[in-house]
Amino acid sequence: MIKVESLTKRYGRFMALRGISFQAESGEILGFLGPNGAGKTTTMRILTGYMPPTSGRAFVADYDVFMDSLEVRKRVGYLPETVPLYPDMSVHGYVKYIAELRSVPQAASRADDVLRLVGMHTRRDSLIRNISKGMRQRVGLAQALVHDPQVLILDEPTIGLDPRQTLEVRELVRSLGKTHTIMFSTHILSEAEQVCDRVVIIHRGEIVAMDKPEALRDQLQQGARLFVRVGKAPSAEAVRKALLNIAGVAEVTPLQEAFSVAARRGVDVRGRIASAISAAGWELLELRPLAMSLEEIFLELTVQQDQSA
Repeated sequence: MIKVESLTKRYGRFMALRGISFQAESGEILGFLGPNGAGKTTTMRILTGYMPPTSGRAFVADYDVFMDSLEVRKRVGYLPETVPLYPDMSVHGYVKYIAELRSVPQAASRADDVLRLVGMHTRRDSLIRNISKGMRQRVGLAQALVHDPQVLILDEPTIGLDPRQTLEVRELVRSLGKTHTIMFSTHILSEAEQVCDRVVIIHRGEIVAMDKPEALRDQLQQGARLFVRVGKAPSAEAVRKALLNIAGVAEVTPLQEAFSVAARRGVDVRGRIASAISAAGWELLELRPLAMSLEEIFLELTVQQDQSA
């Protein structure tokens, strides 16, 4: 549904995108992750026809973004980081106006339909200036949906929202993902983990990883981080020192009544941990893999790229 091939974008001497390639399949929520300035918004603006690339190609619903721009725009709904709303219009009036601009049949009725979908129909007569930021984000989603696009491109849709509003928008995006292909940009890693089927991590205009969050964990972690809980030991410090003395253990971090043990890459230390604790006369109460968070994955990947630059 979205296909990007060797996309580059140059602003003078600055390379915002460095030949990135990726795909988003039909019915998929694709997380587009990266720190501020990584190239996320530039990519989305190119995909929605707001700006041309320096080189490369992009397709949406099998249409070339540059050769068939009007066909692409019919099939894409775009929610930019700053929602383009008119504060003196009513909620319904604004969405109806966008529908009319897009030549949507029965614009007033369609506006009512999408306002129900995003949970804003009860505020249809409110002036946009008088609704909360979370509600404005919902109105922004309504204008992106009003022409019934196949693809939704959402640029930081939860930025600036309070926790409750953020949860509401995330839930709405998840529900929309059942019937749309969604490209979801964010720099909040826990958000992508909760919402997205697959993630693309971009840093300094280059893609550094692309997979499901759990697959990225397996790729980076390789069983190297373990949760260890020990009983009948004289002290936590005694356990920590014993774990650090095990060959292949790189780091031991105290947790509440337990430890996180990081092994050197490719080394399986589980048997050695069990043997060392048994030899000390203690009880091994728990030994299991400790999953990396998406935040840890992101930091490891971007640090690796910075070090190789």
